[in-house]
Amino acid sequence: MLKGLFWISVFGVLFSYFLYPLVLLLSPRRVGAAEKHSLPAARPRVSLIVTAHNEESRIREKIENCLKLTFPDLELIIASDASTDGTDEIVEGYKSKGVVLARADERKGKEFAQLQAIRKSSGEILVFSDVATSIPEDAIEKMVRYFDDPSVGAVSSEDRFVSRDGSVVGEGAYVRYEMWLRGLESQRAGLVGLSGSFFAARREVCDSNWDICSPSDFNTALNSARKGLVAVTAPDVLGYYHDVADSSKEYQRKIRTIIRGLTALSRHLEVLNPFRFGWFSFQVFGHKLMRWAVPWFQVVLFFTSVLLAGHGVIYKLALLIQILFYGVVIAGHVKPVLRERTVFKIPYFFVQVNLAIARATIDFLKGRRMTVWTPSKR
Repeated sequence: MLKGLFWISVFGVLFSYFLYPLVLLLSPRRVGAAEKHSLPAARPRVSLIVTAHNEESRIREKIENCLKLTFPDLELIIASDASTDGTDEIVEGYKSKGVVLARADERKGKEFAQLQAIRKSSGEILVFSDVATSIPEDAIEKMVRYFDDPSVGAVSSEDRFVSRDGSVVGEGAYVRYEMWLRGLESQRAGLVGLSGSFFAARREVCDSNWDICSPSDFNTALNSARKGLVAVTAPDVLGYYHDVADSSKEYQRKIRTIIRGLTALSRHLEVLNPFRFGWFSFQVFGHKLMRWAVPWFQVVLFFTSVLLAGHGVIYKLALLIQILFYGVVIAGHVKPVLRERTVFKIPYFFVQVNLAIARATIDFLKGRRMTVWTPSKR
């Protein structure tokens, strides 16, 4: 039995990060995934929805950024999540420039505020963004091109971090890996989650099944799949934002994100039914469910390796590799300067992410939910 648990845990640790992408690589692309589409002659009506809660210090800059976007006749709506500072008054000051305020009178979270804006919007394509994200002038035009493919229900931008001095931070190994994985999913059954800071969807995708208790980035991908459409990534559509100002808050941000993801999946377990959602179900299972299970597989793997170390070379080797791996992580924790080196940075980040997953899972099982959100200071 111990040996069985050992090999199951090896499979569990490796599946989401290595075996799942391999399966995607070996599976056929969906029809039309490699095609390029040009902007159609008749441009659709587009509504840009920006969600804000108590953003009086940043909302003016965000509105000015949106007003510079080159897409013609763009409807700009600020979805205020019951802001109690001067956010709404600042937005009202832009009324003469066509900016619309959609205020949620009760604070029920980001998705509820977005719903108020959806009801006020007139666009065929709805674009969603956060206050912290800066959008390039031609980004909406590029994003809309993807909807020329009738099988596309939603489009996700790709994030770019901006450092305190204003320079764009180079992509780390983990970010490059995630963008590569997104590309694979986009070419198969579609993304299982969009970039919550900047994405777009067809109106019909948003008009039905808008769940105010689930993250809109996941729910929009799910609603696309419900309608037989796909959510795709747009590598040429970028959203720029500063990293969290207080790096110590990054761990809490991860926990919050995972709790929201677990909430979404628990509310929509039907997405795991392959008879209804086909290959999309496998992608949700591989990317979401199995990744959230990794920390628990790690614990089982370590203890079974200890108990089996005297039963063969392979078990001794597995234990030695884990001791070395966690030793590197501990060294990186004790001496933060070591984390500037890739050999320390990647293991440390991996363990940090999985600690956040474990903590979030425990909190979720205890009943903690994160519907109402407070934007991170950047």
